[in-house]
Amino acid sequence: MHRRVYQPGLLIGLLLFPLLLPAQAEGEGNNLEALAEELVRIRGEVESLNTELNRKQENHRNEMSSLASQKGELEATLRRERLRVDQLEEDLARNRERAAQAGIAGESLVPVAQEAIASLRGHIETSLPFKPKERLAALDEIQTQLESGALAPPRAINRLWSFYEDELRLTRENGLYSQVITLEGEQVLADVARLGTVAMYFKTRDGDYGQAQRNGEDWRFAELDDRTSIQRVDQLFESLRKQIRTGYFELPNGAIRLESE
Repeated sequence: MHRRVYQPGLLIGLLLFPLLLPAQAEGEGNNLEALAEELVRIRGEVESLNTELNRKQENHRNEMSSLASQKGELEATLRRERLRVDQLEEDLARNRERAAQAGIAGESLVPVAQEAIASLRGHIETSLPFKPKERLAALDEIQTQLESGALAPPRAINRLWSFYEDELRLTRENGLYSQVITLEGEQVLADVARLGTVAMYFKTRDGDYGQAQRNGEDWRFAELDDRTSIQRVDQLFESLRKQIRTGYFELPNGAIRLESE
């Protein structure tokens, strides 16, 4: 007859085995619950990222649409200014020819000079508002001297030719200047960045930025309140201050490429 002999360690293991099964099942349940919570968290992050992506895509579409609109406005302004330049060049050539045909007969040059003065006055009053008072004052001086006889008609014609050339030069030059502007009904001294006769931006001594805006044949100065636009205009001022007069700039009226003469 054989006797079964149980070792103490084996006996304890057999006794504990039924107790370990529920504990193992509970551990697996906890793991599944943790995985489920992690899955919910990941799904939430995915939905949040998807919402952010959709928002950024919508912002991008809106920005591109705005830039396309601004580009169209800028191209229209550029076409108008090119036509204006062409008209100035035609006026200059026509008046030179008329002056040459008139010879040195003083009185016969007076109507030519008066017509040139009227043409230039209309041009200044509707063009980019860059130092308009100073430009009109210079024109008024020529007219006053012509009418009073202090300036002979041939010399008045020469002065007007120089005036035409100065106006044409404005269309080709970019730079920083100081001038008094009308801002919200007040006269304010400001630094201005002029880009030919297409666009002009300003910075007041108080640090406010803005631009000249066309409204039909009139112009007005308006402040910028968009942070991105202000930063871009500030970059333009800084570049012109460093004598960097060529390059590609994104500005409130769209993208502008500056080129040297």
